[in-house]
Amino acid sequence: MLFAMIFRRSVPMLRRHCVFLAALAATSPLEAVTATQEILIRGGTVVTSERRFDADVRVRDGTIVEIGTGLAAGAGARVIDATGLRVMPGGVDPHVHLGGRTRDDYRTGSQAALAGGITTISNFAFPAGEQTLAEAIEREAAVIGEQAIADVILHAGITPGTEQAEMTTLGGETGQTSTKIFMVWTTFDAAVPNHMATMAEAGRAGILTMVHCEDWPILAHAIAELTAAERTSLEYFPDSRPVLAEVVACQRAVAMAEATGAPIYAVHVSSAGALRVLQEARDRGLSVFVETRPIYLHFTRERFEGPDRGLYVGQPPLREQADQDALWAGIASGSVHVLATDHVAYRREEKLDPSQTISSHRAGLSNLQVVRPMLYSEGVVRGRISEERFVAVTSTNAARLFGLYPRKGTIAVGSDADIVLWDPNETRTIRDEDMFSGAGFSVYSGWEVTGWPVMTLRRGEVVYENGEVLAGAGSGELLRRGRWRAP
Repeated sequence: MLFAMIFRRSVPMLRRHCVFLAALAATSPLEAVTATQEILIRGGTVVTSERRFDADVRVRDGTIVEIGTGLAAGAGARVIDATGLRVMPGGVDPHVHLGGRTRDDYRTGSQAALAGGITTISNFAFPAGEQTLAEAIEREAAVIGEQAIADVILHAGITPGTEQAEMTTLGGETGQTSTKIFMVWTTFDAAVPNHMATMAEAGRAGILTMVHCEDWPILAHAIAELTAAERTSLEYFPDSRPVLAEVVACQRAVAMAEATGAPIYAVHVSSAGALRVLQEARDRGLSVFVETRPIYLHFTRERFEGPDRGLYVGQPPLREQADQDALWAGIASGSVHVLATDHVAYRREEKLDPSQTISSHRAGLSNLQVVRPMLYSEGVVRGRISEERFVAVTSTNAARLFGLYPRKGTIAVGSDADIVLWDPNETRTIRDEDMFSGAGFSVYSGWEVTGWPVMTLRRGEVVYENGEVLAGAGSGELLRRGRWRAP
């Protein structure tokens, strides 16, 4: 029995070593030299979540080692002229879905992210069969070691059968300090006592609980009413998932957080009503954090009146103009902490499948490559938000909340050299043929957008330049993280 226990505990460690060695083997000599070469970024304007200033940035061995003016280039250093450019931290997207039946894996998802100025992406690890959460993460770690180019974090998917005790070892054993529960699942209500116990233990362990806030009983009632009226086409999709379901779920999630003392992170908040509930909880001193996603900032429910309505299906659905205005105001004020994509890659013909209904559909949009350019163009260029706020909601706040700061999410001495050189004046038209995602198209195709990344560095290696992703699969890392921190 003792041998069996030792063997069981050793397997995860052996797997980690194998993944690490595989990643080393996948790195060519040229890539290794590039990653350790000194780089001097000269003449740019550094932008963090707190301020912006003109400075040079020196990178060595994958780390920012010096920030100042008039820095001299060392022998053999690559000097990058950043005159007229913004020098920003790489984006951190904590809400991405890769693999499974979707069209993006870690490789293509990474390519789309890096081309859009995002250097850290994410995915969800759900146990299969009798797997523990730690074993599910080990399973994904092996795939990341083969495929990823961007760096990656993982969220453990909580199911009704998740053991409370797993929270006490999750962060220490796997280095992944976030979980997710789904109030939208039909099994949620029966499992609430277990979910609350798990949340409480997660809070004590420094683990952040992500929550999908839609109340299933209200959704089920709305779907039943529409079905009885023979209104089941996607034209009625927004009516099948009313704002009330999101508001009630947010109220319940806040109550669970208050009862357990655990921090929560509400994903893809879509409405003014839900945002108001979450902000009131924060005003009472609760550790409640808010994410929205780009489709709510750029589209409203009128999209479901057109023939291509299937392209815009997401959960929750697109809302009214007043909801969009509230989310923009929330980003500007700081009551919305993170803009994350909830990226799901389906091809156009899959999204437009005419057999889809309000209860059977393909939810999600491909967004990794254009989320930052769209926010910069519609937010910064139009005067809705500052550049500092742009950095906060696309990088710094997520890095803090998910245990990565200050390694990620800022331009500072000692931080990873995850750096994006951003041209604030470059105007391009989004085109399907430029997309790296396996989806092969963008719902924003044809939009004229000002403000684009022209170069992306990941841990000091130039991984995107002149429209090309330069690094190979397996060069990304699964990042170990610390406890969550409030932004």
